[in-house]
Amino acid sequence: MLNLPSGPNVTSLVHAAEDVALRVAAPLAETVDREGHWPLETLQALGANGLLGLHVPKRLGGLGEGLLALAQVTEVLGRTCGSTAMCFGMHCVATAVIAAKATPSQEEHYLRPIAEGRHITSLALSEPGTGAHFYLPRATFRREADGYRIQGNKSFVTSGDHADSYVMSAVAPGAELDPGTFTCLLVDRHAPGLEWGPVWNGIGMRGNSSRAAALNGVEVPEGNLLGREGDQIWFVFEVVAPFFLVAMAGTYLGIAQAAFDLAVEHLRHHRQEHTSERLAENAALGEKVAEMWVQVERCRRLLQHAARAGDQGAPDAARALFAAKIDVADTVVVVTNTAMTLLGGRGYQENGKLARLIRDAQAAHVMSPTTHLLKGWLGRSVLGLPLL
Repeated sequence: MLNLPSGPNVTSLVHAAEDVALRVAAPLAETVDREGHWPLETLQALGANGLLGLHVPKRLGGLGEGLLALAQVTEVLGRTCGSTAMCFGMHCVATAVIAAKATPSQEEHYLRPIAEGRHITSLALSEPGTGAHFYLPRATFRREADGYRIQGNKSFVTSGDHADSYVMSAVAPGAELDPGTFTCLLVDRHAPGLEWGPVWNGIGMRGNSSRAAALNGVEVPEGNLLGREGDQIWFVFEVVAPFFLVAMAGTYLGIAQAAFDLAVEHLRHHRQEHTSERLAENAALGEKVAEMWVQVERCRRLLQHAARAGDQGAPDAARALFAAKIDVADTVVVVTNTAMTLLGGRGYQENGKLARLIRDAQAAHVMSPTTHLLKGWLGRSVLGLPLL
């Protein structure tokens, strides 16, 4: 596990994210959901505040932060707009992958522009044939005189056809069944051979442009190899998994908090007309609120503990990270559904914010690594077995 800082600037970064969320993301959230609008405006505002460089080293103009900052910033964004938090989170994961073993050229052409808010990146690891097993790519690459060519398909690429670059995985022909030898390459948005599938039209997370991509001999310069050929299982468990799990857990925690806030606001401001009793004074409803609060706060404490453990390189960090994402996925579904119960017909008849939160929450269990896969990894880790 990487040993990264969790510096004193986290509080100020969270405040900056809150400002962007309220000023830019909140007014756009309904449009992002209804029209499937990719949240460029909010991402640009985050870039203007330096937050796109959250994981770029300070010597390159970035913030040099680790997992704890990522957990808190994605939670702030998730409270306002899940799609925006998802796009930002994926950008952060991809940035961390680039930064982990960046060459001087990659630092100048990718990391500095990211730190300056001029470049957005994303991940392209999942494939239609391997489902949740994103670490088993079937896309292949071959070396050529001027670099590489990638052949295959990718699925559910967040910010598809909008980001400026994509961290893609591929294997050498014949190595498709070896989980320890895939390679990461950095592909530019307009690389020859990269073709995007239909516009994303999902049930939830409707603004994240989660598109499929056909890799028809995609041309990649030799200098865009990340690390070395064939050693990228290191990236999966040392970079991709911790940063991805924290980004997703933070996003869904924010969604759960937003649903909780809606329920509390409703109970505080509505009465039963026939008794004049405020809903907040109903003991049974108060118990539901207490249960929701415990669930959300427990998730937050576990996530921040896991993030700190990851930043410190603690030996049990992986288990805590697996557990945090599992717990958040369970919690966000329960809390959003409970919020609908507490709002009753008023919540059900309006296809508004709570409906969006409920729809966005449904992806928590199925987004790779799925809850099923994470429970398997956690169980094997506790039993002293290799994860794969």
